[in-house]
Amino acid sequence: MTKLQKGLQNIALGKYKPVHADALTMIHANVKDPVPYCLLGAIASEHGNHVKASELFLRAVSYAPTEVCYYAYAAQVLTVLGHQNQAKELADGAAGLEIKDAFIADTIGVVYSRTGFHEKAVPYFEKAVALNAAPANFHYNLGASQQFLGNFERAKQAYTQTLERDQDHYRAWSSLIGLGRQSLDDNSLDTLISLFEHHSDDVDAALHFGHAIAKTLEDLERYPESLNWLHKAKHKKKAALHKEAFAYGHMFTAAKQTFTSQTEIEPDVSTRAPIFIFGLPRTGTTLVDRIISSHPDVVSAGELNMFAGLIKEATRTSSNMVMDGETLAAAVALEMNTIGRQYIDNTSELARGAKRMTDKMPLNFFYAGLIHRALPNARLIVLRRGAMDSCLSNYRQLFTLQYSYYNYTYDLEDTAQFYSDFDALMTHWRNVLPANRFMEINYEDIVFDQEVQTRRLLEFCDLSWDEKCMRFHENEAPVSTASSVQVRQPLYSGSIGRWKKYGDKLEGLKEALGPLANGIKENGN
Repeated sequence: MTKLQKGLQNIALGKYKPVHADALTMIHANVKDPVPYCLLGAIASEHGNHVKASELFLRAVSYAPTEVCYYAYAAQVLTVLGHQNQAKELADGAAGLEIKDAFIADTIGVVYSRTGFHEKAVPYFEKAVALNAAPANFHYNLGASQQFLGNFERAKQAYTQTLERDQDHYRAWSSLIGLGRQSLDDNSLDTLISLFEHHSDDVDAALHFGHAIAKTLEDLERYPESLNWLHKAKHKKKAALHKEAFAYGHMFTAAKQTFTSQTEIEPDVSTRAPIFIFGLPRTGTTLVDRIISSHPDVVSAGELNMFAGLIKEATRTSSNMVMDGETLAAAVALEMNTIGRQYIDNTSELARGAKRMTDKMPLNFFYAGLIHRALPNARLIVLRRGAMDSCLSNYRQLFTLQYSYYNYTYDLEDTAQFYSDFDALMTHWRNVLPANRFMEINYEDIVFDQEVQTRRLLEFCDLSWDEKCMRFHENEAPVSTASSVQVRQPLYSGSIGRWKKYGDKLEGLKEALGPLANGIKENGN
């Protein structure tokens, strides 16, 4: 076992002090030895100091430019910081180096997947599996990237391989169930219920298994039972969180102050006009992204945390959250042209040489005013959908557990409150942002009048008409969102008015929404 392997093993066991002491001794012996810097970087990363970790890992790279492991560690922590361009450059730098370690191959694959280059990630995940087929998570990572690329049969095979190695791998279960429709003759309902009961004390596992059970029951058209299982699984998760995890009011209030009718726009030094697509999740943002990015002049960069990350770095607020009320309030005083230039520079690689680029991070709706200040030529498109369907779609979706921004989805009444606050914020943006830069579009209108709405979108974005935008489902670009399966199919109206299938189970939601519940579009009128 090498010094690096031994040190990393001890860090994994929580033995930080002796590793730290050994690292300092190694530096005193040889200041250009890369190993101690890598170990110190790993300790810093374990303690959440990712900025310091990146500095240490990069120093290790500089001292050992032919050692692939240092590239992998540095690139991974840079993705956590949101420095996607630099992370991808390091991953590219590792491409010409020999990889003998399955974990390193998997790590480079993770870097490519986090930066949106799933086509580059797959070969590294495949190499990880080839070098060591035992770890279940290697197969899971391969399956996830295959799914995002639209290779659903290969994804299914990889998820199945994951479960053969770890029957309790709850992320693989929820992903596998989400790939296709379950039937009376072919489902895993009994197994999933047993797994839920067995892992009932693990709130994250219970959440995943509960969602998989609910998805199965929904496929079997047992809608009230499906909703009951969602309640059961989500209640456990909500109960485990602090009450402050659901305090969104300050964010909505602060967002409105970032751009008012008195706000003056600084002259735009850039001619670049990125297209931001946002709105509540599961309301058609991925659909619109696919429509627009099917145009030959446009490429989708996926869901980027870039703009929010730049605001956080510039404000230097004390909170440990990238997006919160404190940071939005502090952003009012920022010089936004600088942020705009940084955004363009940092996304240049993701644009892949295209004339225009889309950024479809749903929660960028908090930043609409700041985006307009930073990039006055940018187009801002917000998706709207009937309140009942919007709230139900958010509630029945299993979002990433990595961030707390979707905590409202653990309770239907919290979801209703979030929708109400969102609706008020969109009213504010509509009143203060110019109509040639901010556009609202209804999901239902796209479904029932696809060509008219597609022409409207392209005209707003100053793009010429192209028939490919009508055939968005043929777009082969990766989709790393919850809609990765649906957007590879033609439009269908089956999800409109879905809430009615649950009978009186959603009366509480309707009451919580109040008058907003009646603003539902269920036809083309």
